[in-house]
Amino acid sequence: MPRSPLAADPAQSRGREFPENRDGARGPRSEFQRDRDRIIHSIAFRRLRSKTQVFIAPDGDHYRTRLTHSLEVAQIGRVIARELGLDEDLTEALCLAHDIGHPPFGHAGEKALSDAMQRHGGFDHNAQTIRTLARLESPYCDHEGLNLSWEVLEGLAKHNGPISAPHWALADIDQAFPLALGDWPSLEAQVAAVADDIAYDNHDIDDGLRAGFIGLEDLLQLDFIADQWRSVESRFASAPRDRQLRELIRGQIGLMVNDVIAATRQRISKVRDIAEVRSGERALAHFSAGLALEERKLKRFMYDRLYYHDEQIATAERARDVVARLYAAYSQDAGHLPVEWRANLPEAEPERARHIADFIAGMTDRFAMEQCLKIYGSAPEGLSNV
Repeated sequence: MPRSPLAADPAQSRGREFPENRDGARGPRSEFQRDRDRIIHSIAFRRLRSKTQVFIAPDGDHYRTRLTHSLEVAQIGRVIARELGLDEDLTEALCLAHDIGHPPFGHAGEKALSDAMQRHGGFDHNAQTIRTLARLESPYCDHEGLNLSWEVLEGLAKHNGPISAPHWALADIDQAFPLALGDWPSLEAQVAAVADDIAYDNHDIDDGLRAGFIGLEDLLQLDFIADQWRSVESRFASAPRDRQLRELIRGQIGLMVNDVIAATRQRISKVRDIAEVRSGERALAHFSAGLALEERKLKRFMYDRLYYHDEQIATAERARDVVARLYAAYSQDAGHLPVEWRANLPEAEPERARHIADFIAGMTDRFAMEQCLKIYGSAPEGLSNV
């Protein structure tokens, strides 16, 4: 596929916050390839393997975590980017990094931190992603953070669209390294966002079916899934049910990917340059109008039947309690913090509270439960519902 004139060009990158002179030192890579590799080699990325995707602290090895979800998003994103002639490395970097700011226990943990931080600016996982990559994850001797390119940071900040009121964590980075928050991001960032939707729309169905939280008969209430299922049954009538269900998921992903490629290709056919992408009034890389409607129905179904399932809500409440108790413990007695975190603990607020939140946000589910047990002598039972 020839390179699109709308693709981000690593040779024309707007640069990095801190000047570097490492040309050729670690192999012949483009700027975006360096970004992707820095993300993959980061500690924050490795921690995603033990952070909740949908099911909290699952006992089974077959359920998705934030890490496996991010890898699946990256695979889908690269396919779409390749077909549209966009920069695959930038797309992959954005897909791999998009969930790094999630605290333990997913959205349940985020709610607990947001409540605890209410008087100190709150907590937002997307802004925490930027903060983690630009400030907290610091393996280099000469600057803070991973020093990722402008294109990666702005894509992570705005993959869901322009931002008029940035969270404090994002505002701090934007002040130091302006990210043009009022503009639309690159097409690569837009592709990363829709790849995320495609991945969790379908893989959460897969995990929900495996856990028994949703049933096939429930799914078939959605017309476009029922159409896919009839096709699967017709083509693979004698196959075992579990294989048919996996074929259904694959078919759904293929349907969505092909729709995004066709719809996006049509929308960008009259767009002249990247500046026009950024100054537009809407996302260009997205579903067609028809499939967008069906996808919204699917999301409503998933909230009703899976995300807000009684067992999920009960488990999330216990998870929120773990994070809330940890925040209270560290706030009341800094001696509970590890030595290196205690040594850098600010005296004044809101910096003190934000430092504690940074520590908790970086935890895995397992480590958070271990710390709760260590501090309080107990941790809530029933933190895994599968």
